[in-house]
Amino acid sequence: MDPQVIIIGAGIAGLTAAGALAEKGHHVLILEKEAQPGGHVAQWDRLFPSRRPGSEVLDHIRKIMDGRVEIKPGIRINGIIAHDQDFTVLTEEGTSYTGQALLIASGFRLFQAERKEEYGYGIYDNVITSAEVETVFKQGKKLLTSKGTLPQRVALIHCVGSRDEKVGNLYCSKVCCVTGVKQAIEIKEQLPQCEVFSFYMDMRMYDRHFEELYFEAQKQWGVQFIRGRLSECSEAPDQSLIIKTEDTLTGRPLRMIVDLVILLVGFVPEPETGKLVEMLGLSTGEDGFILPSDEHYNDNLTTVPGVFLAGAVKGPATISNTIADARAAALQIDSWLKTKP
Repeated sequence: MDPQVIIIGAGIAGLTAAGALAEKGHHVLILEKEAQPGGHVAQWDRLFPSRRPGSEVLDHIRKIMDGRVEIKPGIRINGIIAHDQDFTVLTEEGTSYTGQALLIASGFRLFQAERKEEYGYGIYDNVITSAEVETVFKQGKKLLTSKGTLPQRVALIHCVGSRDEKVGNLYCSKVCCVTGVKQAIEIKEQLPQCEVFSFYMDMRMYDRHFEELYFEAQKQWGVQFIRGRLSECSEAPDQSLIIKTEDTLTGRPLRMIVDLVILLVGFVPEPETGKLVEMLGLSTGEDGFILPSDEHYNDNLTTVPGVFLAGAVKGPATISNTIADARAAALQIDSWLKTKP
């Protein structure tokens, strides 16, 4: 039996939309390039602002799908053929799948921190990313230096790959600030004696309870927030790190020695999504994310009838926003299928 809906991407957006469509009785097939479904959320330990386990959210969505959605992992797409009434997806494995509607939920990719050479990622062992920190926490391990020692001073660097004209990304990635606050608290929970410094451009704590988490980090945990972008990171003979920045609130240059530098990396478009854009004749904005047919009224629709969007393919989004958006996309698809001739 051919699926009614083909979803590309088994991250939080694709899984949520699939569950919502299955609840309405539609036969759904998800094609996922990775070996396991779950996307970035599957790699995350705890989620802001409540710090609930990421696995808890995924388990809830899986229960909704509960055998009603077919997922094919390890699938690479090399062609999409649009017919009058349906779409045929061709894969590199030589298989093809035909559905009446197509949902692109292929997500995002994290910014490659090595592009910011002045930050030392990939050069110095004690410069790591927020994603790597999350992996440590998820494995139940303690955050350590490359020598296996407990860090006494940690610096978190905001806006790595976001709001940065030099790398061509002028947009805000939305989640970096609150991720930095969450991880700063978690570091202090693990290592109460560790000094934690957070270097930011502007604290964009725009969603519910984010501001409260920010105040908690300062008042309860003693995290120190310094307004200023990192200009240079170098390594001392003992493998500690020397960071240089400017405190833009006081106008004074700042030099500090720390044991670990954590780069809060932002979102960039998933390269595989770019291929889908070319196959379907869709449009992207200057930021590289897919443009919907109308940003206000038809945010889940594209200019190609029967092709829909959900989640971070349209730009950076929180998990809560992504889940809501995926459910909205499912409603649009359900309506499309019911009115289709």
